[in-house]
Amino acid sequence: MRIIAGTARGRQLKTPKGAAVTRPTADRVKESLFNILGDMVQGRTVLDICAGTGNLGLESLSRGAEKATFIDRATAGLILDNAARTKCLQRCEVCTGDAIRVLRRMAVEGREFGLIFCDPPYHEGVWQQVLSYIDEGHILSQDGILVVEHGADENDLPALQRLERRDNRSYGHTTQLSFFQWQDYGLDAEEEA
Repeated sequence: MRIIAGTARGRQLKTPKGAAVTRPTADRVKESLFNILGDMVQGRTVLDICAGTGNLGLESLSRGAEKATFIDRATAGLILDNAARTKCLQRCEVCTGDAIRVLRRMAVEGREFGLIFCDPPYHEGVWQQVLSYIDEGHILSQDGILVVEHGADENDLPALQRLERRDNRSYGHTTQLSFFQWQDYGLDAEEEA
């Protein structure tokens, strides 16, 4: 696994040895994701939920994001190591623990993010919980983008009041990417600014 573009282009990321703790985003899915986002990564504050190796947040930093916060239960050391490998360590924060608990703490602190990635294990309901929580009005900035990676057969969205799925892409028989924004803000408005 490597960083595809930007200041850290070509740098290899470490992956865990032994038991599979993470399911890294495939390079072709990651490349497609960042092609869709294009310049919208520039200057954003990024949150990478269920970050694993830190792959998506570190790719964002390499492509011009301002800073990145990573949430994962088990891989803090691995993320920090990969942040050092990509020379992005000074712009990284790593939080260990349950995703929803960490998100609640961040909401109490009044934190907001312009780009949020949620890439949890498939078929465990975590992405639906995160999506529901963010839909309540927490942590996503007004012009923010939320990208969820979920299983190809996971199509049941929770009832959403404020967020709207703006795009959905399938990759083979295993993976989907869904892009969400607030109903009163769109990807087109960002491109015109």
